[in-house]
Amino acid sequence: MKKLPLIALGTWSWGTGFAGGDQVFGNNLSAGDLKQVFDTAMKAGFNLWDTAAAYGMGSSESILGEFVKQYPREDILLSTKFTPQMASSSDNPVGEMLNSSLERLGTDYIDIYWIHNPTDVNKWTPELIPLLKSGKVKSVGVSNHNLEEIKLANSILAKAGFSISAVQNHYSLLYRSSEDAGIIDYCKTHNITFFAYMVLEQGTLSGKYNTRNPLPEGSGRANTYNKVLPQVEELTDIMKEIGDSKNASVAQVAIAWAIAKHTLPIIGVTKTSQIKDALNATKIILTDQEIEKIEALATKAGVDTQGAWEKSMI
Repeated sequence: MKKLPLIALGTWSWGTGFAGGDQVFGNNLSAGDLKQVFDTAMKAGFNLWDTAAAYGMGSSESILGEFVKQYPREDILLSTKFTPQMASSSDNPVGEMLNSSLERLGTDYIDIYWIHNPTDVNKWTPELIPLLKSGKVKSVGVSNHNLEEIKLANSILAKAGFSISAVQNHYSLLYRSSEDAGIIDYCKTHNITFFAYMVLEQGTLSGKYNTRNPLPEGSGRANTYNKVLPQVEELTDIMKEIGDSKNASVAQVAIAWAIAKHTLPIIGVTKTSQIKDALNATKIILTDQEIEKIEALATKAGVDTQGAWEKSMI
């Protein structure tokens, strides 16, 4: 796999429709709104883009594809996913979903192709092997899999001479179950990149929202997080203090923490200011004491941010 940047940029909130930006995040963004975001990111060296067929039922991939074709393909790293719950009943549902993604993204290969959820590891993992052999997929990963499922997927691929290159799980200051389960250690030992998604907990750890300024009403994230904002305030206040001492924002501290934990955070981007956040976060060094302090406050908050689609990793 090509050298990866320190941060991947996520497009879950791009596009609309089922599981899209309007329903989950309370926004409604078109390609016109996002073109400058993409160009600013590429200029800053952030060329790893994470999407999925499931995000807005293909609309996220379609918007991303419009931008990808304006750059040399070798300058961009594309990451997208096969979602078992969306599989057709054909003889080759994984290949079919991949081909649809390739078409929307306007490319003939994907740099990292993921199995989105561990519905049936024995059934779906072998389907990645012909895709790797064909060159349509350069490397593969698994998302939302626990340690046992990651090991099983790796053993299935190993029989054909391949291995998992990446694991993508929910991981943040408020949700560290992949760490507690030994998944991050396993990834380090086996040279697997651990992608951390929801590092900012959909904005809850961005410093932008609090009890006086809650997340946008009517969105999925408001339903999940607004009720826990009072518990998180002590943590975000200290993150602000740490950030102020380093000329950084709360969001940048949260991202820097994830990098310090040897993970590759995926940051959802809808504004050019978030690219600046990401760039600054790569330059912040947190001390061991600062990491211990914010982790202790995160534990003290006692918030469970496990997604409805997730199972516990422990």
